[in-house]
Amino acid sequence: MSWETLADLVLSNNMVTLRRIRIADREAFARIVYEPDIWRHFVTRIAAPEDLDAFMEHGILDTLNGTRIVFAIIDRSSDQIVGSTAYGNLAQAERRLEIGWSWLCAAARRTGLNRATKLALLDHAFTVLGCERVEFKTDVLNTAARTALARIGATEEGVLRSFNDMPGGRRRDVVYYSILRGDWPARRRQCLAAAAAAR
Repeated sequence: MSWETLADLVLSNNMVTLRRIRIADREAFARIVYEPDIWRHFVTRIAAPEDLDAFMEHGILDTLNGTRIVFAIIDRSSDQIVGSTAYGNLAQAERRLEIGWSWLCAAARRTGLNRATKLALLDHAFTVLGCERVEFKTDVLNTAARTALARIGATEEGVLRSFNDMPGGRRRDVVYYSILRGDWPARRRQCLAAAAAAR
């Protein structure tokens, strides 16, 4: 599996399967996507069927074009879609990418599924794609995401002020995090230990 075939990527561990979103997923997403709390810190929001259609269309097209690989997150215990995540800002020549655009429905939060998702994506990025750097960014106000990134051992790098517009007119400050190739073995052990302690 290489950068050129990322659109066909399927990742799996004991908790989640990640595979590209497809048109047939629309009904499954429609059951979980209209929770307003999901979108509080997102630049775009899904509040109506036409928003879901746009999400599906953009995600599928981005994946097929190779600009962003948008995954459905499937809970292996129920075989149900519980959210989405993506590889983006793909920079093969620099061996760098971003993990983001991530969300889970309320029932899937605080269950270990987010950590399992990040573990699968990070393992693939470092061990298969040969990444030197994986980055994350989030709204400075998104304390839940910031706490989760700290728990997987991501290093906070700094705040970019007035980064982009948000629905409602606010200008969002974003905070960047990263994990480097040299960091990953210790961070991976940290993730696995945290997952074991949570069981």
